[in-house]
Amino acid sequence: MNDIPETPDAPAPDAAPEGSQSPTPEALQARVETLENEAQTAREAQLRAMAELENTRRRLERDAQNTLKFANEKLIGDLLAVCDSLELGLKAAAEAGESGKALADGMQLTWRQLMSVLEKHGVRQVDPSGQPFNPDFHQAMTMVESADVAPNHVLSVMQKGYTLHERLLRPAMVVVAKAPAAS
Repeated sequence: MNDIPETPDAPAPDAAPEGSQSPTPEALQARVETLENEAQTAREAQLRAMAELENTRRRLERDAQNTLKFANEKLIGDLLAVCDSLELGLKAAAEAGESGKALADGMQLTWRQLMSVLEKHGVRQVDPSGQPFNPDFHQAMTMVESADVAPNHVLSVMQKGYTLHERLLRPAMVVVAKAPAAS
């Protein structure tokens, strides 16, 4: 016999602490499902964020390329007046005959060199003589009756147009043919 008295507040060695119970298997399964759902939601949010970041990166790259591609648009637009002046000078020199031949040759060389530089930088000349009228690239200055040129085709070009990397810098100013009036 043991003389040690039992204390009523000492827990039995196999008993759980007071106030806490072991979770049931159903509760544990519910907790696991909740955590898996939270993890799946976090993965989806991460994937969306990564896709958005990639789209933003691509858009910024495209914007940077376009900025570089069209950065000199204003300068080139100003140079077009020089091209026009050279072309007018070439026409005048051609009409001057032999006395202006050397001058015309020099101007022709200068004009070709200028056009070569512009083409190297993506500028293309729009010379629509004889082509159908296209309001996206041509500006009709007037319409003239013509039996020689089909209706709605360019009869003559008053001023050539220009594009920069397929973007219109200046439309060609043209005279458009229309069908002759019935007599």
